[in-house]
Amino acid sequence: MPRLTSERELTCPCCGATLVVDLNLGRIVSHVGPPSGHRPELSEADRILADQAARREALFEQSVQNERTKGDALSKRFEEALEQAKQEPVSRPLRGFDLD
Repeated sequence: MPRLTSERELTCPCCGATLVVDLNLGRIVSHVGPPSGHRPELSEADRILADQAARREALFEQSVQNERTKGDALSKRFEEALEQAKQEPVSRPLRGFDLD
């Protein structure tokens, strides 16, 4: 609630937070965050932690798999570039004083 007559209590239309604005100062005097809709129960803590651990483990396994196949992908790209380089004719690069 407003404490002074120059203070107005407003609700943010975007997030639902409560703001107290002092009209004389032209500033926000206090702010109360919006009520949080999602609060997990304490009895679900074990399940939530297990889910997060499983997610971390899956991400780690994916990262390991990517690193294992990274060398194969780089080798394949190198072989393709080498074949392309063999097909192109070798030419001498132009230098500035060659144009004189």
